[in-house]
Amino acid sequence: MKYYKYFLLSLGVIILDQAVKMLVHHTMYLGEEFSVFGDWFKIHYTRNPGMAFGIVLDHQYGKLVLSVFRLFAMVGIGYYLYYLAQKGVNEGLLWCTSLILGGAIGNVIDSTIYGVLFDLTTPNAPTPWFHGEVIDMFYFDLWRGTIPSWVPLWGGVETSLWPIFNIADSSIFVGVAIILVMQRTFFAHQQETENPKENSLEVTSENETNSNTGSTESTTAV
Repeated sequence: MKYYKYFLLSLGVIILDQAVKMLVHHTMYLGEEFSVFGDWFKIHYTRNPGMAFGIVLDHQYGKLVLSVFRLFAMVGIGYYLYYLAQKGVNEGLLWCTSLILGGAIGNVIDSTIYGVLFDLTTPNAPTPWFHGEVIDMFYFDLWRGTIPSWVPLWGGVETSLWPIFNIADSSIFVGVAIILVMQRTFFAHQQETENPKENSLEVTSENETNSNTGSTESTTAV
């Protein structure tokens, strides 16, 4: 049970993420939304064919490349979690990495099999493996309007302030955010290991100071 508990957290994130996505897909139509808290927090059914913020790789094999990249990233994060657990690093880092792993796998499932199983395309039609779209639903509608025309790239585009996301995205964001905030605590042991000479010099200096202090006290006593 040394490290299995961290993978159990990842599994919990995956189950919750997939359950919410299936609930939205089977009970709502694409584009449907309803309010949760006023007009600023809504459940809005949409599907993302690309990366975060709806960015799409505009290439014949763009979707396949993105899905394969997600798959390799998932395997890499899983191995990294196992490696960290074996090293006995700070537990906070392990829990955060577990959140990131769970979120990564959740979105990999969408892009790998959803296009085949649920015809998640527009118009609805089966797609090859690794060409599925990711289901998003949490929408914080804090501002909606048209970006001024003088803004490069996005000028004149009607948009909203925040993207629509899912449980997997939230899990990844929370894990990364906590690591960034707590990095000095999470990686303190690693920094000490990487600077053994500095630590040794500090200990030696401290011992010499104590020794000199003791000699001075002895002389004073005589």
